[in-house]
Amino acid sequence: MKTIQLFCVHTLFFAASLLLILSITLPAQAVTAQQVTSPGGIKAWFVADHTNPILTVKFTFRGGAALDPAGKEGLSNLVSGLLDEGAGDLKSTAFQQTLEDFAIRLSFSAGRDEFGGSMKTLVRNQDMAFKLLRLSLSNPRFDTEPVERIRSQILVGLKQKSEDPHSIASQTLFKTLYPTHAYGRPTDGTIGSVEGLKASDLRTFVHQRLAKDNLIIGVVGDISAEELGKRLDATFGLLPAKAAPWKVKKIDPISKGQTIIIDRDIPQSSILVAEKGLMREDPDFYAAYVLNHMFGGGSFTSRLYAEIREKRGLVYSVSTGLYPFDNSALILGSAGTANKRAHETLSVIKAEWDKMATGGVSQKELDDAKTYLTGSFPLRFSSSGRIASMLVGMQSAELPIDYLQTRNSLIEAVTKDDIKRVAKKLLKSENLVTIVVGRPDGIKSTN
Repeated sequence: MKTIQLFCVHTLFFAASLLLILSITLPAQAVTAQQVTSPGGIKAWFVADHTNPILTVKFTFRGGAALDPAGKEGLSNLVSGLLDEGAGDLKSTAFQQTLEDFAIRLSFSAGRDEFGGSMKTLVRNQDMAFKLLRLSLSNPRFDTEPVERIRSQILVGLKQKSEDPHSIASQTLFKTLYPTHAYGRPTDGTIGSVEGLKASDLRTFVHQRLAKDNLIIGVVGDISAEELGKRLDATFGLLPAKAAPWKVKKIDPISKGQTIIIDRDIPQSSILVAEKGLMREDPDFYAAYVLNHMFGGGSFTSRLYAEIREKRGLVYSVSTGLYPFDNSALILGSAGTANKRAHETLSVIKAEWDKMATGGVSQKELDDAKTYLTGSFPLRFSSSGRIASMLVGMQSAELPIDYLQTRNSLIEAVTKDDIKRVAKKLLKSENLVTIVVGRPDGIKSTN
């Protein structure tokens, strides 16, 4: 049975052929993007790759689950599970069978700030692939059977999340950081909101949210720019010219130092900590990116991993990450540990937070981080899908089209002074919002 945000199952023959092609990596030096503008004015960033007979199309519409109306949380997520469940004259079974017969991968997903999708096809099947993509976006059916089937799958997932410690912690964290903002609501909804969604809500979503003026496209593969332009018009040209307003109010998270304990009779505590981060357009973002790698984002080489996992053996996992949304930003840390070790774990996290904020870094530490971050960047070009996703991400973040060539120089330009200045500005342990799910020894909730 098809599940949300998973690709459809293909026949073994076509799947094997497609996987073989996808396993061949496009050389990093060959990844040069160009902008293609269709005769009808639809724009896409495009990387030509004639090595293999395959096409990958990634696209996103600005405005995601944060725009779901109050009381209808989860609308974007439900629509994402239904756009390939029948469109035009093809009912769900026929649509899915056609995808399988032609070895076409088609999927959709919803995030806080975007609603997107992906299509992959062998070149010889591109006529059918683009046709199915056009139908799914412009004329989805939303028949009763698939709507209720996908809704049921989502409800099962929500019930599972209601018992998952990390999911509980994450939902509580966002509600605490954004109590009156759309970012504080769950992107996949609640059981009550999902149960109340109607087919008319789904049709309204498609009519209002999927349009040409909020559309971003990235394409990689064996096609000419001229042919791609024609495909863009044929596939996306039927969409409305303008979407409903998609901008959400910018907001700082409420992070003034607070600890919330959620009691669960489980042997391990799930810990999340967060405070205000840096927006993607902030001039200090790259310094913060390098800083985060050294502090908690570098997996086995980070300070938190060394101090908490290697030296003390306190945790099963510990990490930090930067979360620059369209309208807010966080730096978020997570850890998992036995209840009896939760207090010490949290104490060390906060101590390292302060140490990083005031102590600076060594030149070797900085050089090692840069070497890793620049050296690992070409590994992102490991498939046409990943490259197409980067093209979409670059446009979403309003980065220049030559970013793939200039990104490493931005990392290399970060200095020790930059790290020291940004760490002092960014890392403030007294502002951390802390969520612990479990029965942690020695930690109490605060107001």
